[in-house]
Amino acid sequence: MYYPEELIEEVRQKSDIVDVISSYVSLQKKGNNYMCCCPFHGEKTPSFSVNRTRQIYKCFGCGEGGNAVTFVMKYENCTFPEAVKILADRAGVELPQPEYSEEAKRRESRRQRLFEVNKEAAKFYYIMLRSERGNKAKEYLDKRQLSGETCKNFGLGYAPIRGEELLTYLRQKGFTDDLIRDVGLAKIDERRGTMTQFWNRVMFPIQDISHRVIGFGGRIMSTEDSGPKYLNSPETEIFDKSRNLYGMNYARTARTGNMILCEGYMDVISMHQAGFTQAVASLGTAFTPGQAGLIKKYTREVLLAYDSDGAGVKAALRAIRILRDAGMSGRIINMSPYKDPDEFIKNLGQAAFQERMNNAENAFLFEVRMLEREFDLNDPEGKTNFHSQIARKLCEFSEDVERENYLEAVAQKYHIGFDNLRKLVVNMAAKTGGYAAQTAERPKSGIQSKNRNTPEENAKRSQRLLLTWLTDYPQLYVKIKGYLSAEDFTVELYSRVAKRMFEDIEKNTLNPASIINMFEEEKDQSEAASLFTTNLPELESEQEKEKAFHDILVSVKKNSYEYYAARSGVDLSALSKVIEGKKALEELSKTHISLN
Repeated sequence: MYYPEELIEEVRQKSDIVDVISSYVSLQKKGNNYMCCCPFHGEKTPSFSVNRTRQIYKCFGCGEGGNAVTFVMKYENCTFPEAVKILADRAGVELPQPEYSEEAKRRESRRQRLFEVNKEAAKFYYIMLRSERGNKAKEYLDKRQLSGETCKNFGLGYAPIRGEELLTYLRQKGFTDDLIRDVGLAKIDERRGTMTQFWNRVMFPIQDISHRVIGFGGRIMSTEDSGPKYLNSPETEIFDKSRNLYGMNYARTARTGNMILCEGYMDVISMHQAGFTQAVASLGTAFTPGQAGLIKKYTREVLLAYDSDGAGVKAALRAIRILRDAGMSGRIINMSPYKDPDEFIKNLGQAAFQERMNNAENAFLFEVRMLEREFDLNDPEGKTNFHSQIARKLCEFSEDVERENYLEAVAQKYHIGFDNLRKLVVNMAAKTGGYAAQTAERPKSGIQSKNRNTPEENAKRSQRLLLTWLTDYPQLYVKIKGYLSAEDFTVELYSRVAKRMFEDIEKNTLNPASIINMFEEEKDQSEAASLFTTNLPELESEQEKEKAFHDILVSVKKNSYEYYAARSGVDLSALSKVIEGKKALEELSKTHISLN
């Protein structure tokens, strides 16, 4: 649904960010800002800051930032229009009703019908479990020590032996065989026509984050039963296994600062029953980047509670890599002497599992420990090869401090000389192009980060820094506007923000929260928010601040000059920008810009 910018701005103006965020988390006033522990990642020391004047928030721990709409989007895991509606309802602002094309109406109507089929099927299975025919399934769930409240909470059910009963029930509700097949509850048999997928199984409804049933998992009740142990719905228009997680509809509101990733439905249910409501599981497939992205919306820390067998270890190693690529940290819960969380909790209880969580093993050290199994450390060659593989893995850390910390930990654990291991890492980096080469001290302007960023990323960083400077010191724009234009920001989104920002400064109406509202996509809003909340260098003297600001301004102009110079051969308009840019750079090199 598209809402006019004026209406969005009205909703935002009537939604004070401190009031909005404090309705979700507890804020404490500190100076000009309000602080709390970040609701988007686990932390003990508050680093989440809310500024009422700017109407924006910023977490200096995980880097999240935005306005009231962005916060609701992230906290509720909803779309931009949905967040606007939540705030509008809260503020008493009436929004226009959406107008859909006939094709869009048809698609949405079909999706709603698919959800309705699943909802009715879940009701049917739920009733069957609690009927006399569900006694065997009830016995199985009792044996697994699941309470009636837990079974009700997860909507557990039973698919009877005569699968056609479900078909009869759904047909009586007005659903066609095509819809029943399209939602994955049935399939075509050449001789017998439409046949149900599930029969004589305990049924686990799979829900999305909005508690809508999108699919099912069915489990046989004994080894004597035929068929696979677990049978899951196929992927459908409303069921994408790679982007959903079992239990996420509850785990998203756990607010524990982490999530526990399991392998199966029963593990999740047992853990929720024991009070670990942050547990989720993948849906009959290996953990995927899409699922990592879903978790990342709520936390940056994941505890892996995979089976302790060989397949579980292999799955954990794969998940660690996916989590790391997604910018998340992982730790591994030791389930020994039991196979999985369900067995562990049943035998040792909640307190023991909490202790294992508290002492979960660092993902990198777990990887190294698993790597150790591949080498004979009693053999000098095997030991040397093991150390070389450790060095190769250490080269993957881009942060110097992080790498040094792991160097120290690994050297101590495996009795390797710290200096010897460091030399091995540096040599390995030289061979493989890793991150371990010593980097220069970070410039005080903050243009270059400690990471070995590409020139393109450093150019983007300097543009973010300049916009944040101008947010803090809007009076500087008057002094530099002769040298700077929105076109100097070579990222399209940055340029749009700069154009609007410069216009607002000229009108004395600069409001970062309002500028963020220009964008509807969540990723664009997050990116726009970063332009106002980039960490500026901590400088004490006025002279240092002026030099840093000058360096950043020159860096942006230099990048702009090089950007348009590279295009001047094919773009005539770029040629004029090159000439203007060269002249501006020459003038800036001689110009002193006072912050006062």
